[in-house]
Parts: sequence; structure tokens; C-alpha cells
Amino acid sequence: MSKAAWFSRPGDASVIEWIDVPDPVPGPWDVLIDVKAFGINRADIVQREGKYPPPAGVTDIPGLEASGVVLACGKRVTRFAPGDRVMTLVPGGAYANLLTADSRTTWKVPDPVPFTVAAALPEMLMTAWMNLITIGRLKRGETILIHAGASGIGMAAIQLAVWRRASVAVTCGTPGKQAFCQSLGASLAINYRETPSFSSVIKQQMKGVHLILDPVGASYLTENLSCLLPDGRLILIGLMGGVLADKVNLGQMLVKRLRITGSTLRSLPILKKAAVARDLDKRVLPWVFSGAFHCHIDRVFKPEELPDAHRLMESNQTMGKLVVCF
Repeated sequence: MSKAAWFSRPGDASVIEWIDVPDPVPGPWDVLIDVKAFGINRADIVQREGKYPPPAGVTDIPGLEASGVVLACGKRVTRFAPGDRVMTLVPGGAYANLLTADSRTTWKVPDPVPFTVAAALPEMLMTAWMNLITIGRLKRGETILIHAGASGIGMAAIQLAVWRRASVAVTCGTPGKQAFCQSLGASLAINYRETPSFSSVIKQQMKGVHLILDPVGASYLTENLSCLLPDGRLILIGLMGGVLADKVNLGQMLVKRLRITGSTLRSLPILKKAAVARDLDKRVLPWVFSGAFHCHIDRVFKPEELPDAHRLMESNQTMGKLVVCF
């Protein structure tokens, strides 16, 4: 038997418990991983609250990313062998000390990279790369607005955009987070608590933006449309600010030829997800593992402290990533 974190009912962080579960068995494309660390993501919180169930056929055990050592490989796996240090992206199940993961969304981790850092990379890098480049088509010389700039995805998106020679603006909630985002390369950091009408600042200082990466949703939609340049693109990756938007001026979309795209990584079919993972492996990870990418780990928790990790993320006081280490 192995150990996994689970909740039998929706609720606050107190519903999380560690339980005994049967050891997972790898399928043909899978690797069995002895998990050393796993990352905490906002999606885990929403799942715990009962608002974001796992995709059909996926375990109820939460967790989207982990790092560890390969113990066994499925019969169709050729890229990995027992003993390999790896990190992986999964649609669920990472909150466990043993994990089966699809090898097509798993990557080798160089020896100098700590497991705590490796566990923090998959979800934010895949999300940022897919939405900025694969979907958003961010080009050199363009401008981008990244909401929740001090989050894990924000941290990755800022650095990827700067690496691609784009100019970056962000929104975040404290002076400390503003400084953090600027240290990563953002040229403009707006405190949304002090300046909720952020579009006026964007238009004044950057004349508008070509692309927006938004995990907030409804409450930001009017401001987002206002600060997009003609032919601008809005990529919606979350709904922290609500689902229904009132009094939206659709005329701006027509006149400026704007595009809004919804994007979710977790439910993406495995072949499409694998294509993004291959692109990441070839084009991004060499740069990340060269030391050019800064992965800030706000805090590392022990397994028994997992409820505290959820509470800290819910407080919105973190910068970068939270990780649990076995």
C-alpha cells in the first residue's frame, strides 16, 4: 500500500487527510514514480471545494505535478528507465508517494536540479508556454499583460515573454509582489488594489497590449477589452473573478477585431498535451535548466502540513510556488 492525500467531501483545508491506497500499476505508456516532491496549484484548491472535478476516468486524488525517481516503465516506454530523475504533469494523483504518470508528459531532470524545484515546474511551464506561444502566438516586440503576475504561472509567463523579447506588464496585489515581478523582467507592475481600472495605466504607459493572459475572468473583462490593441488576443485560463460578466461592450471586439480564447490544460487530450510537452522539452527546458530561469519556491511543506499549504495559497500572500516534499 502507498499513501495519498484525499478528501471525502468538499470543504476547507481541514477535510484533507492522508489515506492508504493500493500501489498504482503503470499502463503501457506510463512510468511508476517514487515521488520526492509535488507542487500545489490553485486548481487543487478549487477541486477540494468541489468546484473542479477531475476529468472523466482520472483519479479523485488531487495533484497535477510531481518529481521523483522512476521505479518501473510500461512496455511502450522507451525514453525512461528505472533510476531516472524525472518531473511530470498529470491530470490528477500527484498528492501521493507513488504515482503512475504518462511518459509523454514526463521529462528527465538533470542532477543539479533539486526535486523541490523540479516539482514546481511542469504545470506553470506547460501552461505559460501553451498559452503564450502555442495559442497566443506571442511575437518578438509585442506587449503582453499578465494578471496574477506573482503566481507560479505568472512567474513563468513573465520570464518566457521576456525571453521571447516581448514587453511585459503585470497586475498583482502588494508592493512586494510588484517588486518581485519587476525583478523577473516585468517593465510595468500595477497594484490592482490601488488601481482597479488598470486599462488607463496600460494605455498611458504602453499604448495598450497585444496579448493578455488572464486567470481572473468576469471581473476583469471590461478592463481587458479596453486595453487590448487592434487584433489583440485575450487568453482566459481561470475564473477567480467570476463566471458571468455584466455590461460588456462587445462593440470593442468588433471595432478592434479582438479574440477571446478559453484554455484549460488539465482536460486537454493526451496527444495534444504530448505535442506541447515535446515542444517544451526541445525549445524551453534547455533554457530553464541552464540556470537562466528563476523558480522561486515560497515555502516547502512536509506531507502532514498539506492543509497549511492550502491555507497559505488561499491567503493570496505567496509569490512563486508552494511545494510539498516527502
